[in-house]
Amino acid sequence: MKSYELLYIIDNSLSEEQKGALVEKVSSIITANGGTELNVDKWGERKYAYPINYKTEGYYCLVTFKAEVNAVKPISDLLNITENVVRHMIVTK
Repeated sequence: MKSYELLYIIDNSLSEEQKGALVEKVSSIITANGGTELNVDKWGERKYAYPINYKTEGYYCLVTFKAEVNAVKPISDLLNITENVVRHMIVTK
């Protein structure tokens, strides 16, 4: 198993309860694909480097986890179609 970092941005227009539910959903996506979650670090609201969909702020989360190499693509594919996840990036730690 390799260590990975997932940084994703949630749409800032959601309520705190909806943001928390989405963080839990992303965690369940990781564990459902064989990932072992190590740490969820909620960075909170931050400004974008450039406007995305006419918005200038988002809610950032960093997740550190371990998974098999073939589990990363399905996680990324599910995040691509998850509503209210603006951007995401998975890198090897």
